[in-house]
Amino acid sequence: MKNQKLELTWIGKHKRPKLEARILLEDPEKSYHAKVRSEAAAFDNRLIFGDNLLALKALEQEFTGKVKCIYIDPPYNTGNAFEYYDDGLEHSIWLGLMRDRLEVMRNLLSPLGFICCHIDDSEGQYLKVLMDEVFGRSNYLVTLYIQVRYADKTLKQDMAFHKQIEQIHIYRKEYGAEPNFNIKDLSFDKFCYYIEETGKGKEIILGGKKVTIFSADSWSIKKGDGTANGLKEIWATGSILDGNSSGRFFRDYLTGRKSEDGLGVLYKVENIGDDGRGYRYFSGPARATATKGKYYQGVPLDKLKENGKPQTLPIENFYDLAGSFGNCRHEGGVDFRSGKKPEALLEIILKHFSSPGDLVLDSFAGSGTTGAVAHKMGRRWIMVELGEHCHTHIIPRLQKVIDGEDQGGISKAVNWQGGDGFRYFRLAPTLIVNDKWGNQIINSDYNPEMLAEALAKLEGFTYMPSENLWWQHGYSSENDFIYVTTQSLSVEQLQVLSDEVGAGRSLLICCSAWRGITADQAADRFPNLSLKKIPKMILKRCEWGHDDYSLNVANLPMAEEEPEPRSSENQPAAKTKPVKRKSAVENQGGLFDGENSDG
Repeated sequence: MKNQKLELTWIGKHKRPKLEARILLEDPEKSYHAKVRSEAAAFDNRLIFGDNLLALKALEQEFTGKVKCIYIDPPYNTGNAFEYYDDGLEHSIWLGLMRDRLEVMRNLLSPLGFICCHIDDSEGQYLKVLMDEVFGRSNYLVTLYIQVRYADKTLKQDMAFHKQIEQIHIYRKEYGAEPNFNIKDLSFDKFCYYIEETGKGKEIILGGKKVTIFSADSWSIKKGDGTANGLKEIWATGSILDGNSSGRFFRDYLTGRKSEDGLGVLYKVENIGDDGRGYRYFSGPARATATKGKYYQGVPLDKLKENGKPQTLPIENFYDLAGSFGNCRHEGGVDFRSGKKPEALLEIILKHFSSPGDLVLDSFAGSGTTGAVAHKMGRRWIMVELGEHCHTHIIPRLQKVIDGEDQGGISKAVNWQGGDGFRYFRLAPTLIVNDKWGNQIINSDYNPEMLAEALAKLEGFTYMPSENLWWQHGYSSENDFIYVTTQSLSVEQLQVLSDEVGAGRSLLICCSAWRGITADQAADRFPNLSLKKIPKMILKRCEWGHDDYSLNVANLPMAEEEPEPRSSENQPAAKTKPVKRKSAVENQGGLFDGENSDG
């Protein structure tokens, strides 16, 4: 009973895909930057083409804990088919794919970060409970309700119900994360009175306070434009006499003094008020028949600043954006039916849940609205999209933003003139393929650097090849390293590696095989080395041969026998461009050179 918890359950919940350790490959030809670059320009924005679950996993090593705001607009699972995607998954499959992605997104969020998930009521309530489970119910902040269409703008005439409202569930990563609240718009219109002391007054003590009394001919008051230095006129009457310190002072000490002080006098009372002046002016009755007086208040300090911060107002949870949704069809110069979000909506989200310079992520990029708005608002961004509209819609749209040609959406409001840029990445291909004989082998598209990076990621190491030590491809700590090779290593080669690593350090060796020694014998003889066979470690921990994890992908059968590595003579040339950095595997021969294992 102690371990029980409230959770959303569904068929197949505990079946999770074993994801390949994909890496990201940049294509400079599709990347785009402003022609004129400044030192402050942001050129590390990333557009990633590929399945978003694999892409999110590929981002973990570099961006875990670094994303300030995630906005996603996943398929609503309405049961309909749209121009760019189908929106009718079986309910449990939809929940599974959302759970897998939300868990990785949580890892990417910074401790003070937020996730904003846009949905409608087809799955909205289930998504809310699922997000409670992933992010913690205590981290739920609010649901924004967005009017997306007017009552007379129906989607279909034969619909039983007309959906006008959509939802955005907002969660924080951890306690302490605070959004950017609305800044209260101060008005000084009523602070339009200015008092001048033209003569010397008489000093007395009233209520323990020093009071200077100015006769009617020794002071003057003028009314002008309201400013932060002006005074607000307030009648000392009614509930005011009991409601604050100034009213009570007038009631207790100034009422009835006209016979003693005269008419039209000004009282300057020290050490009272909340406007920082150190005093407050009071005026007595101006006529013999009058009994009421006034006091003059400066702008209260808490209206200018609250604990050193601008005074704020709560964030609204309802927005009528029906007009923006209806008119956003051609924003950015691209048409994206049944899925495009207006820039006005993303401006609201990014204003409240990020600040300039923060990193924003959208893994369901669609037409690229999130990136376009983040770009214009000075945020850094990452977007992921699998569909071909990544190339037909997003890239052209971002190019117009960067060139300053996109003056629609929020451009005029933020005075966008163009600038910055983005880098284009695609997912590397699958690690394991079948050769013409049906044997499972390492994909020839992987050059040495790519393979080393992928396996480092798979094993939880940071890929960072050493410039000096050929066997250091990455690290998990200052004394724990990884080395990747497709060679079959002999006992002599293992001895050399053990000697170079030395005592006090450890090395994980990922290789095709080893000869002349068993794994147990190697562990005893070389305590600073750990050996793993590449094909088996990949097949054991990953599904392979899939580029799209947006559907329910079944686990593939395990290989019963170890694959035989191919000779480099039959190996096709790598299709990808080599990494420009100095290789740490130059001394290990051909990537696919090796021998059969007997280890």
